[in-house]
Amino acid sequence: MKALVITSLNGPEALAVQDVPEPSLKTGQTMVRVSAGGLNFADFMTSKGGYPGTPPPPLVAGREFAGVEEPTGRKVMGYTQWGAFAEKTASYPHLLWPAPEQWSFEQAAAFPVNFFTAYLGYWQAGMTQPAADGRTYRVLIHAVAGGVGTAAVQIGKLLGVEMYGTSSSDEKLARVKELGLQYGINYKRNEYDEVVKNLTRGEGVDAVFEMLGGEHTARSLACLRDFGKVIQYGTATGKPPKLDVRAMYAKSASVQGLWLTYLSQKREIMEPAWKQLSEWISQGKLKPVIGNVFPLERAVEAYRLLEEGKNYGKVVVRIAD
Repeated sequence: MKALVITSLNGPEALAVQDVPEPSLKTGQTMVRVSAGGLNFADFMTSKGGYPGTPPPPLVAGREFAGVEEPTGRKVMGYTQWGAFAEKTASYPHLLWPAPEQWSFEQAAAFPVNFFTAYLGYWQAGMTQPAADGRTYRVLIHAVAGGVGTAAVQIGKLLGVEMYGTSSSDEKLARVKELGLQYGINYKRNEYDEVVKNLTRGEGVDAVFEMLGGEHTARSLACLRDFGKVIQYGTATGKPPKLDVRAMYAKSASVQGLWLTYLSQKREIMEPAWKQLSEWISQGKLKPVIGNVFPLERAVEAYRLLEEGKNYGKVVVRIAD
C-alpha cells in the first residue's frame, strides 16, 4: 500500500510517499481503509524528532484519519499515534468514532484531534458547567484561526464563553468572528497581554488555551484573573515554556498540561466528551473548518503550510479518492 513515510527525523523534506506492507492487526484492533488524514502541528514536530516517544525512522506519518472500517463498512474517524497517512491503518475501537454521513471524509478527518483537544481544554478549565456565581467565563485562545482554535470557538459559543483570540492577520480574525469569536487580537500589531488587560478592565480571563511555549506561557499567565488556568497543550515555538512561579502565587493561578495522547487512553474522560460532542454534531452545531486539502503526493507542501502558520482552519491530506 502507499503511505507517507518519515524516512529520517530531518523535517518535512525527509517525507516520502512509498510502498509499504499493510499493517498487521494486534489483538483487539480493527483495519480501516483510509480516505483522508488530518494534519496537526504534532505531525510536523514528529517529522523533526521533537515529539515524545517517536520511534526511530522509517515510520508511517499521521495521527488522525477518516475512512471505512473493515469488514463492517462503517464510515469512521479515528486517532492514533502514527500510521494514519496510509491507504490502510490499524486502530483500536475505543479510538474510532462514527463519522457523520453528511460529512465528507476530509471533514471527518479534521475532527478528532481538534475538537477533543478543544473540548477537554474547556473541561480542564472547569467551563463545561455554568459558573456557580452565574458569571460569564472568559477564555483567551492562541492561534485562534487554526484547527484547534476554530474548534474552540465553536464549542465556546455553545458554552456561552466570552472569547478572545490571537492570530497573525485581520483577515483570519474576521473569518473566525463569523464562527462566534467576540474579540480578535492581531498579535503582530498589538501586545496581546496588554489588549486583554484593557478589554477586561484589568480583570483578565479565566483560562488561556496555550500551545506556543517559550515566553508565551508566562505572558499567558499574566492574562489570567485570580484562580485562572493556563491550559498548555503544545510548544509550537519549539521552546520550553517559561514560567515565573511567583506570578502564580500572586493570583493563585495554575498551569495545567493537556496531552491528548495520554487522555485518549482514559475512557472515563473520552466517553463523556464524545457524548457531548456527538450530541452537538447531531444538532448541526459543530462543523470542522478546512482551509486546505492536499493530495498525498503533495504532503510536504501541507507540512510547510502548517510550519509557516499560513493556514486557516485545518489542513487535510487526501489519501485516496
